[in-house]
Amino acid sequence: MKVPQLDLRAQFDSIREEVMEAVSEVFESQYFILGPNVQNFEKEAAEFLGAADCVGVSSGSDALRIALAVHDVGPGDEVLLPSFTFFATAGAVVHQGAKPVFVDIDEDYLMDLGDAWRRRSSKAKAVIPVHLYGLQAPMESLIAWARDWGLTVIEDAAQSFGARRAEGASGAMGDAGAVSFFPSKNLGGAGDGGLIAFRDPEKAARARSYRMHGESRRYHHEEVGVNGRLDALQAAVLRVKMRHLDKWNLQRREVAARYESLFAASSVAEFVKRPNHPEGGEHVFHQYTIRVPRRDPLITHLQEREVGCGVYYPVPLHKQNCFAGLPGLPTSLPVCEKLAEEVLSLPIYPELSDDQQSFVVECIEDFYA
Repeated sequence: MKVPQLDLRAQFDSIREEVMEAVSEVFESQYFILGPNVQNFEKEAAEFLGAADCVGVSSGSDALRIALAVHDVGPGDEVLLPSFTFFATAGAVVHQGAKPVFVDIDEDYLMDLGDAWRRRSSKAKAVIPVHLYGLQAPMESLIAWARDWGLTVIEDAAQSFGARRAEGASGAMGDAGAVSFFPSKNLGGAGDGGLIAFRDPEKAARARSYRMHGESRRYHHEEVGVNGRLDALQAAVLRVKMRHLDKWNLQRREVAARYESLFAASSVAEFVKRPNHPEGGEHVFHQYTIRVPRRDPLITHLQEREVGCGVYYPVPLHKQNCFAGLPGLPTSLPVCEKLAEEVLSLPIYPELSDDQQSFVVECIEDFYA
């Protein structure tokens, strides 16, 4: 049985007519840059998240960079962020001329606030909590900690659009929240795309200017911005998909619950560590990530049986060559390094069948037998 890690065709088949109608309308209008689709998507996203305003941008990476820029993070500043995350989290900081300060994580893959407190210096300007794999960080305590130290909070919500806790939605609780619409995301576009959610409408207005080379009006520039707009075609596709997102995220949670039941009843229950489910929150399971011994041979075993899987992420950022000369670079972040050797993301998407899931778990049992 072939089990892909992700099957985007299955999702598209379920919404084909809606998507093609929306795309056709864009072509009929020939309005490809910004315009009504982008404006309407921004309003709908703000309502979905409970944010004051949202600004569509060209990618999740640009969402992070623009969010930092409009909060005046730049040379001489330090930004605290977990080392166990996608490269763009730190890349955006470096592109702003600031210094990333790498922090360890806890057993749920979220930033360790105790370690962040120890690594904070007088140069710290911002903190970027990452809601990894679809699990929202406990923002209430993080925001309280950040406010005590005068830090701007930029949420990296690239993998958690739709995740919620009682206190609010992922991406809409900090000063800004950066979202990615890369096609593999829970809400994925037909290419690159991103969004920034804001608490302050004035910051959102600045971001709209910044994504247009810093224009205040045509050919008049107040600052040096970037070309970072969300395409109208992407906005049209995302508007269709967002109508289905709550249902898809619910189905992902159901798939995760089936995995939990299958593993609990399996011969590997004792040593395959499954993801935790937060109390009073909604994990959206962008990834279903387990921790296992002898991971790399297991990957080979799964690949031989045509079971898709992935490792996010095998090398923590503080171990990347490009940061080797960074002043104050930690020599060791033990939890990051341990988890980087153990994590394995299994297939998860709304259309994954019971039989496919059973086969995945059976293959893992066969390996350890």
